[in-house]
Amino acid sequence: MNLPHATTGPRRRGRSSTQEPPFVKWILIAIAGLFAAVFLLAPLINVFAQAFSGGAAGCWKTLTDKDTVSAIKLTLLVAAISVPLNVLFGVAAAWAIAKFDFRGKAVLLTFIDLPFSVSPVVAGLMMVLLCGANGLLGPWLLAHGLEIIFAAPGMVLATMFVTFPFVARELIPIMEDQGREQEEAALTLGASGWQTFWHVSLPSVKWGLFYGVILCNARAMGEYGAVFLLSSRIPGKTDTLPLLVMQLLQSMNPAAPFAVAALLALLALVTLGIKTYLEWKSRGEQAPV
Repeated sequence: MNLPHATTGPRRRGRSSTQEPPFVKWILIAIAGLFAAVFLLAPLINVFAQAFSGGAAGCWKTLTDKDTVSAIKLTLLVAAISVPLNVLFGVAAAWAIAKFDFRGKAVLLTFIDLPFSVSPVVAGLMMVLLCGANGLLGPWLLAHGLEIIFAAPGMVLATMFVTFPFVARELIPIMEDQGREQEEAALTLGASGWQTFWHVSLPSVKWGLFYGVILCNARAMGEYGAVFLLSSRIPGKTDTLPLLVMQLLQSMNPAAPFAVAALLALLALVTLGIKTYLEWKSRGEQAPV
């Protein structure tokens, strides 16, 4: 029996997925690298250079100023409240959408994606119209002494709105790809719903969950538009780090806003490093033995 012609000759080297000449690949790589260098790397380097333009002592003085420390604390507080709440919502929504069939699933998915299509400024305005003094809930909130708008609770609500899709959108495709067989097997063997969730469902999506939490936290600490409308912007009280950068741009110290911006950039780089590590760990666990 004659073997196919492809197996009788010398073994061919693995070909590229495209048939373009090699110079096309290098041109595309050069364009991507040039774009990243001009629009991403160069501004980042400039931020750190401007931050230290007045010397390391000046940068440190800005970062240890009482207004900056207060902004750091408020930024961390807003993230510490909004991120865990969004994790609870994201896990619950992803589990319901991926593991169950019910009417309104498409509507729920649309609501989850809503913050991606709505401007943060519009989201902040929605909160003002809802909880402001003349808003729908404003009179009730004033009657009960609850201060939402122009205070930390309003900033938390705005941050929750703009960040709540991240965890759910990371988990939904992972849970849908895994199917329902493992959960059904655990339930058949006598496990309860909570046992199935904690010991079967959650461990199988842990890297996606960590990734979603990191993205959610990064957006929470860097949010500006929605928080701007709901903050009274009082230095040392209701300024987050992004708001403080705008306040310092009006100061007489040109290096001060860049020092705070450098801190935000450093947090972003740390977030990127953690994200890359989690992706590497995830690929390592999924690789065949």
